[in-house]
Amino acid sequence: MSTQVQSRVGTFIWRENVSPERDRAIDFYSQLFGWEIDDMDVGGDTPYKIINAGGQGHGGFPPVQPGTPPHWTGNVLVESVDDTVAKAQGAGGTLIHGPQDIPEIGRFAVLADPQHAIVVAFEAAGEGPVGTGVFVWDELGTQDVAAAESFYNAVFGWTTKDMGEEYGGYKIFELGETQVGGMMQLPDASMPSGWAPYVAVEDVDATVAKSQELGGSTLLEPMDVPNVGRIAYLKDPVGAVFGILKPNAM
Repeated sequence: MSTQVQSRVGTFIWRENVSPERDRAIDFYSQLFGWEIDDMDVGGDTPYKIINAGGQGHGGFPPVQPGTPPHWTGNVLVESVDDTVAKAQGAGGTLIHGPQDIPEIGRFAVLADPQHAIVVAFEAAGEGPVGTGVFVWDELGTQDVAAAESFYNAVFGWTTKDMGEEYGGYKIFELGETQVGGMMQLPDASMPSGWAPYVAVEDVDATVAKSQELGGSTLLEPMDVPNVGRIAYLKDPVGAVFGILKPNAM
């Protein structure tokens, strides 16, 4: 494993939209963000769909079984998928799928944390994906912050930093000095725990309006977050949730 890959171990490197209506989801996101979608043969009868933007791959739309709940999930780069699975199971998590090899690409396993939020452990066969600039943040909404802190520390070595009352107790997952993602307590006990990515946009308000035109819904209206940028939280027409963000620097 090269130094470049080693420096990204423990961080999100790939995002996937898992949808029982894949074509509908692809149509929505392609129109909303202008993504190009390419086929990749991963064996079987149905190709994997790659999200391409700016000449780079950033994520994908995998083939899924009918009835699979729609959601976004992130792939965390690990040195050993099998060791990560053992750590997850020892920390109260569940193995959902795998470990499975993808020839010439890597090895992965789909995991659920103790609150049933889904995350993928990915071990790269080579350099691994390097796309940047599209997905800019990953956020866990959970029903049990303390349990999530314990699980992700045991599995990926993450620690947390509390952002304080100004941010409503929002916490940042860190790996050393690297910010990996965020975590918040879900406000409603009926809401399922889960991860969601944030996509960088030039105009949050215009993107929200376009999403609604395309059949999406708005869960959090555009708002400014101090020292971060302007955000909104959306749901695609199939039901997967995601965020959009215009960082202050953009």
